[in-house]
Amino acid sequence: MKTNKNIIVILLTVPFLWAVNSQKVKAQLNPLGMLYYSNQYLGNPAMAGVDEGLNINLGHRQQWSGVPGAPSTQALTAEYGKNKVGLGLNLNNDVAGLLKRTRVAATYAYHLPLSDSQKLHFGISLGMMYERVENEMIDGDPTDASLGKFARKENYFDGDFGVAYTSNGLTIQGAIPNLQQFIKKETNFKSVDKSTFLTAVSYYWTLDPQNNASLEPKVTFRGVKGYHNIVDVGVNLGLVEDKVSIIGIYHSSKSATFGLGSTYKSFFLMGMYTTETAALRSYVNGEFELSLGYKFAKNVKK
Repeated sequence: MKTNKNIIVILLTVPFLWAVNSQKVKAQLNPLGMLYYSNQYLGNPAMAGVDEGLNINLGHRQQWSGVPGAPSTQALTAEYGKNKVGLGLNLNNDVAGLLKRTRVAATYAYHLPLSDSQKLHFGISLGMMYERVENEMIDGDPTDASLGKFARKENYFDGDFGVAYTSNGLTIQGAIPNLQQFIKKETNFKSVDKSTFLTAVSYYWTLDPQNNASLEPKVTFRGVKGYHNIVDVGVNLGLVEDKVSIIGIYHSSKSATFGLGSTYKSFFLMGMYTTETAALRSYVNGEFELSLGYKFAKNVKK
């Protein structure tokens, strides 16, 4: 068992070391809120297929409603787990002003039992990023040479890697997205608002013997290209055998996320609102997010 613990420490240390060495920069990324609790596969490929069966999740986020060209995000994930193996498909679409960015990735995960209550999870995703300008929204010269150069650029191929350790209610995880940049340090992909690492620790408590209430605090430490590293401190309160979920998360970027979700049979619906950061709060409202999930198998708590 000592050897197993040493392996866990080494694997989970890699993302933390990358976090410490990440530089401080100037822009910001707010991930979809469902990444924290209801769909952790979005942030870590190792979480694909953790629960056996087929799970499908769809999410939509709208920022700064009422502002022309305001950013919006759509995400669709499908994951399937059976016999220690997890498979996943992750489709993400971002639109902000003239720019449209679409990414599709396929995932393979392996869930290795260490004991009756402990598991070590590995996951890797391979995908392609497609970036284009929405020509119909151009208010200017559509023959501008810079627009033509952007339109002719090649699609960007990349991958993500993640690990996780689960034991009863404890979950420790780390992920490194955009592996090409992590390995080569420089790529042709110049966006400044993408994730550079993610690490998280959470613990799930059952508050009464009948499981009518549960509590899951979570601390996430993540990096964003173009911004300071961000700490997220959150809690998920589950009621009525986790059929009702109340979420609150504070972000060190001086914003907060609040969510309310409900499960009916195999369907899960959640609405979330994230307040704007202090610097923009006087100019725009926050972010509204809606997610819908369907589970073909009963969810199993780690």
